[in-house]
Order: sequence, then C-alpha cells, then structure tokens
Amino acid sequence: MLQYHIVVEGRVQGVGFRYFVQSEAEKNKLTGWVKNRMDGAVEILAEGPEESLADFVESVQKGNRFSRVRNVTVEEAAATESYKNFAIAY
Repeated sequence: MLQYHIVVEGRVQGVGFRYFVQSEAEKNKLTGWVKNRMDGAVEILAEGPEESLADFVESVQKGNRFSRVRNVTVEEAAATESYKNFAIAY
C-alpha cells in the first residue's frame, strides 16, 4: 500500500471536481481524502495499491468535463495513518 499526496491546479473549484475525485477513488478502491485549498488548488491524499493509484492519477490529470486541469503534482507520502474510505474534507 502506498500513499500519494497530490495537488491539482487549474479550474478545479466550483466545478464538481472533488466529487469527481471521490468517485474515481472509489472506482479504484482507494482510501483517503480530497479538499479545496485556499489558493484555488485541490489537495488529495490517496492510499492504495500502486497500479490503482496510477490509474487514479491518470483520471485526475484529465479531470471532469467542467474542470480545466493545468498542473498536477504527485509525491509519495509517508503513511502516517490508514483510512477506511475516501472522503471529501471541508
């Protein structure tokens, strides 16, 4: 199990992007969270098998039909805690 810390920049707030991310995470059987940042980006912590995370990141880079993803930063995170589901954090 790996954890990825992901920051997505572009037109990703106010366009249903967090719900899209949650749906894609659940489809890939990942756990973690997604939230809006004050700087207009969206931040994600996703946990799961490497192959599932790779598919998830590919989906996030494309975004949903209302978003315009400009930049995606992915870093492997030190697993500090394990999550039971994938939630939208506020």
